[in-house]
Amino acid sequence: MLQSGMRRFLLQLFLGLCACAAAQAQTPEIAHGLIIQLKPLAQAELSRELPSAAQAKRESLARERLAAISQAAGVRDFVHRQLSGDHRLMRFAKPLEGQQLQDTMRRLRLHPDVTFVEPNVRLKPLTLPNDALFGQQWHLGANGLPANTSALNMTRTWELTTGTAVTVAVLDTGVRYGHPDLAGKLLPGYDFVEDVANANDGDGRDSDASDPGDWLTVSERRLPEYFGCDAADSSWHGTFIAGQIAAASNNLVGVVGMNWNARILPVRVSGKCGALLSDILDGMRWAAGLDVSGVPSNAYPAKVVNLSFGGDQPCSSSYQSVIDEMARVGALLVVAAGNSQGPGDSMLLRRPADCQRVLSVGAVQANGAKASYSYFGGSLGLMAPGGDGIASAQSTQLFSTDNAGTREPAEDTYGYKNGTSFAAPLAAGAASLMLAINPHLTPDALVSRLKSSSRPHVVVAGLASCTANSQLACNCTTSLCGAGLLDPVSAVQAAYLPAVIIHAVQSSSTGARLVLDGSASAAVPGASIASYRWTQVGGTSLSIANADLSVTHVILPSNPGAFIFQLAVGDSVGRVGVAQMDFTSTASVGGGGGGGGALPVGELVYLGLLASLAMAIQVKRRRRVS
Repeated sequence: MLQSGMRRFLLQLFLGLCACAAAQAQTPEIAHGLIIQLKPLAQAELSRELPSAAQAKRESLARERLAAISQAAGVRDFVHRQLSGDHRLMRFAKPLEGQQLQDTMRRLRLHPDVTFVEPNVRLKPLTLPNDALFGQQWHLGANGLPANTSALNMTRTWELTTGTAVTVAVLDTGVRYGHPDLAGKLLPGYDFVEDVANANDGDGRDSDASDPGDWLTVSERRLPEYFGCDAADSSWHGTFIAGQIAAASNNLVGVVGMNWNARILPVRVSGKCGALLSDILDGMRWAAGLDVSGVPSNAYPAKVVNLSFGGDQPCSSSYQSVIDEMARVGALLVVAAGNSQGPGDSMLLRRPADCQRVLSVGAVQANGAKASYSYFGGSLGLMAPGGDGIASAQSTQLFSTDNAGTREPAEDTYGYKNGTSFAAPLAAGAASLMLAINPHLTPDALVSRLKSSSRPHVVVAGLASCTANSQLACNCTTSLCGAGLLDPVSAVQAAYLPAVIIHAVQSSSTGARLVLDGSASAAVPGASIASYRWTQVGGTSLSIANADLSVTHVILPSNPGAFIFQLAVGDSVGRVGVAQMDFTSTASVGGGGGGGGALPVGELVYLGLLASLAMAIQVKRRRRVS
């Protein structure tokens, strides 16, 4: 193991890098000057002067003091004037940003004559969309009131970015292509519902991903193929979710999407009474751009895939294999935690929400408490607004694109729904906004930054803390409800940090040369990578050659062991991203070796070659999470 002194040093370095990363996880700040408050002069210095003379003397002294302060701090080429009282405006010849700005402010703050310093930045008006029904989307508004604690404060997020044309796939019931608030937002998708009766559109798989309706009559539910299903009107589930993520925004019509410029790739996997697992798995692969036998290639691979379906079993190898394949090609799967099926139902997560390398999202009420219907558990990622558990309280449910048809499609309209199905798209939308800032972020990095940037869970007076199988609204804890509440503002700010990507290591045996390769790391557009720093934070202490290069190496010891390596990457404006990689060496046996991978610490990185889909697809009907 590392010696205690070295462990303390590396821990301090890691904490310092994390603090630096947190401080820099913000929109690049450009200061046109600085506002400086000088410490007040003693009244004795001015008490003998007449008021007009005292003011002139005060101004003269202030100029002298500011000149001395700026000289001591190494600040040149500026003009200044009084703002009010002891506040002075120091205007630069050219704007400052990044590390140069931070260093200048730090030096000025250290001067004994300075009370505080802040940058003189340009403030923009709140980005308030003009969509007619935006006021009914409480979950996108400010979160300053206790009644709307879980709201996402999207007007502040849209000041940072309104998004780019990131492709987000919606695996669901299909969409209503004719909805006016989805015009120009929908890509050509695909219908993966293979069973003709279940498809409800007269055929099996085809290139038409529109939603024909998924109603089920009382007489139909008596048929063997619909055993266990409930009679229901058409849900227009996929249309609602598509609008949550990317409804046409700031167009005077309808509602607002999280990402104003995203494109939705509809992938129809569900018909009457839900979806078959085989259709979901094929739809997942196709959405990410992977080949599916008998289906044309996807011309618009998605970087974010929303799946609001769940089951009653733990994560299976078929699910996990496809999720791993998706992550390998850079597609994040965002999944709904699932909803209670009634009294006696276990509230713990089921597949795919309990699978690895997904972002699983549970639902909170408007006040921030866990919604009574939401599943939860130790592997949950975070919580997002899903609407209160009272069906009649429309004002506390979510509002999005809908259709008025109870069976076949009718008028395209808007409606209210609640459920974890509609919490997940909010996280998917936030992930797409992060990719608008930093398209280099990996699925693991998106999950890590969404979780680390979340707001703390809240405590609602009068509610008990959540315990296993709580079927009432309760106060969340990180042990059961994930990292916290979705915070798109902080998530987008975190996206500005460099994407730290460590090349996967397949295997290496004891005594071998292990290459550490971070050359794929990338900065946000407009910045460049300026520095690399490799350290070791776990395992027997090894010597890292040229630790400040993007590619370096260590020589593994003769004894097998586990090791953790960390890479901190700085960009040209002083932001720092951090990632870690774990590696285990084993004694060579017939040419064999150990394996390595990434740890979900700081930021997850690619794991290496992942298992491909190997076992037969289970033909089992999955239910929609609504």
